[in-house]
Amino acid sequence: MLDALAPHWGWLALGVALAIAELVAPGYFLIWLAAAALLTGFVAAALPVALAAQVVLFAVLAGCVLFAARRWLARNPVVSADPLLNDRGGRLIGQSVTVVQAIDGGGGRVRQGDTEWLVRGPDAPVGTRMRVAGHDGAVLIVEFPD
Repeated sequence: MLDALAPHWGWLALGVALAIAELVAPGYFLIWLAAAALLTGFVAAALPVALAAQVVLFAVLAGCVLFAARRWLARNPVVSADPLLNDRGGRLIGQSVTVVQAIDGGGGRVRQGDTEWLVRGPDAPVGTRMRVAGHDGAVLIVEFPD
């Protein structure tokens, strides 16, 4: 049954399958291979091309499309609507925190909301209000508010 199927239908089906896979697991990669497969399918449907030549055509088109996509994405980067989405420490910069374990010798703990954080900063007793100036991984860097 599959012997009677024209090869261009296989390329078109592969292109659609890769496009669906890109929708399911987006990553800006499979869509370009889908485009190469669809182009190969259209060329195979329009011209009498041997299967080996179709595979080579797909490889060449995939390389060209990936190269073009990489250049385009380098010139037009995808800008996040929330660049600090996965940077909890970065989100706290400028926020007010309360010392819950005295900052002594440069280290202690503060509370922000319902979370306690390790901190580095100037010595301060428990209950002091401080401002987050930065972070180093999971350690907040605090300073006295102006």
